[in-house]
Amino acid sequence: MAFPLRLCLAGALLAANLAHAADLITFWDARPRHGVNIMNRQVPDAALYRAARTQGVEWVRLAYDKWQPAQRDFLIGNADRYQGLVAADLATLRATLDAAHAAGIKVVIAPLSLPGMRWRQNNDNRFDGRLWQDKRYWQQSADFWRDLAQQLKDHPAVAAYNLVNEPAPEKGSDVAEDASLPALQAWYRREQGGARDLPAFYRQLTAAIRSVDAKTPIMLDGSWYASARGGLAYWPQPSADSRTLYAYHMYEPYAWSNPKNHKQATPWRYPGVVAGQRWDKDAVAAWLAPAHDWARAHRIPASRMVAAEFGCHRRSPGCAAYLEDVLQVVEGQGAHWAVYAWREDAYDGYDYELGDKALPWQYWQAQEQGKPYELKRANTVQWQPVARRLAATRP
Repeated sequence: MAFPLRLCLAGALLAANLAHAADLITFWDARPRHGVNIMNRQVPDAALYRAARTQGVEWVRLAYDKWQPAQRDFLIGNADRYQGLVAADLATLRATLDAAHAAGIKVVIAPLSLPGMRWRQNNDNRFDGRLWQDKRYWQQSADFWRDLAQQLKDHPAVAAYNLVNEPAPEKGSDVAEDASLPALQAWYRREQGGARDLPAFYRQLTAAIRSVDAKTPIMLDGSWYASARGGLAYWPQPSADSRTLYAYHMYEPYAWSNPKNHKQATPWRYPGVVAGQRWDKDAVAAWLAPAHDWARAHRIPASRMVAAEFGCHRRSPGCAAYLEDVLQVVEGQGAHWAVYAWREDAYDGYDYELGDKALPWQYWQAQEQGKPYELKRANTVQWQPVARRLAATRP
């Protein structure tokens, strides 16, 4: 029997929407997912997504804050005062989401800036903590996420909303980043209900999103720059929203993993003693344990835990061993992961396909001139721990 074209099209659209709905939280619950971070200066195009999918990448954590904005800040217009989504920027975001979907890749939207919290690199390298001092920016951030969810809730590429990258409401207060769990808990009891109350901030944003989008999962970074050690462990309880993922980042020991280490006369090495502490797989497991212990204590399944960023400067001695150890620990916990980063065009330090050698001077000359330069990438020693795992999910 022949059906009118409009009915066929309507049926196809319904099927697509149903498939998207099925892919939302079940995408994460089905099994651990393997991904990469894309935080490029240029808007990711179809070729970049196709290359990632060919290697086995299933999802990308996408930040757009380096892209050329139509106004002061991409998509939000101006972090000083949100007044609505910028249409031109939204069109750019939609186009790259379309490209990701065409390549078969899911996307987690991860803003580096919110109203009252402009990303440091877009703010003359200054930390912007207004969001954690004045709740009027909470409402502006909730308005932003409500507006964005309204626009993206039916896009088939979107797998989650990561509400803000690496929040640090504790910064500038009297609690240290390496404070003990009892100290963090005491600090939170004092700050609870105020502008530094990250769980309450997340509740307000979640309610705004759910007012227009009941289905798309929400990913929450822990406190203190998404620290696995203390970023979630002091929260009294998890989100009440049943479609929530919890994320942490891992670059410890930072004295070793940072871009300056390899330039020292005697660089720190991994595994080995770094700044007076022994770092090896056991130390990595101990650093990541608090996040997963917190999850188990609150009966959060492993499928809702995400190592959303981890990595080391590609020239740090022992980088490959470190990536292998982090991946083994994360996989042992049954969590999802996304390595930082994938073929970043603004900085080469975490592009593991480039190995551990310096880049040719022609590359830096092209960077200064704003011209493209084709780098030679390969399955290097540094990339192999990731590549071996991605191979299992190649199309």
